[in-house]
Amino acid sequence: MDKLLEIHNLHARVEDKEILRGINLEIGPGEVHAIMGPNGAGKSTLGAVLTGKPGYEVTEGSILYKGQDLLAMAPEERAWAGLFLSFQYPVEIPGVTITAFMKAAVNAKRKAAGQPEMKAGDFLKLMKEKMAFVQMKPEFAKREVNVGFSGGEKKRNEIFQMALLEPDLSLLDETDSGLDVDALKIVADGVNALRSPSKSAIIVTHYQKLLEYVQPDVVHVLKAGQIVKTGGRELIDAIETKGFDQF
Repeated sequence: MDKLLEIHNLHARVEDKEILRGINLEIGPGEVHAIMGPNGAGKSTLGAVLTGKPGYEVTEGSILYKGQDLLAMAPEERAWAGLFLSFQYPVEIPGVTITAFMKAAVNAKRKAAGQPEMKAGDFLKLMKEKMAFVQMKPEFAKREVNVGFSGGEKKRNEIFQMALLEPDLSLLDETDSGLDVDALKIVADGVNALRSPSKSAIIVTHYQKLLEYVQPDVVHVLKAGQIVKTGGRELIDAIETKGFDQF
């Protein structure tokens, strides 16, 4: 497999408003890409289109994921194929414990891959290991998903989900928004720990702080629905010095 993700001339709109105006992006296995841009640039829309969120209409272009037409896949099929989205504002799921939620997610992914369900004891052992990794207290396993969680706890829970599911492509949509330094490091440690020759990530942000802890291989600047600049860490420094208006 040459490229994990290939986006060509992607146009998308919400209702009657065009947001993405010709996105071109290729991500290889093992690569971490940062997408930076001002508010309203289309960063979250790109994430919504990739994961199949309702209400977003692709009007032109194509997306290939592992050589398959991503746009023809249902949202759950995308998840089963190893695509993971960390939301800017994680949703609460009253009445569903983290243990039940994650057991269902893990076994759904295994079923789609033709594997048997994980035994209860094996799952709990794995879950305990991953919770310790993200410094999540064991009692959180019995709590309802994100209900009553602080902002930092919600983000930590998402990194725990990412660690447990081990996706091939993780999309972090401004997951650093509103985090203190300690929570930011938890997010960064999770992303860095999952880096491997086969696993990739897209970090969507307009802050530079997270990118001090997670070193991206490629940096893209997104403005007005288009990628207007691609480079390395020098782009992060340029943005910090002169902002996005220079592009």
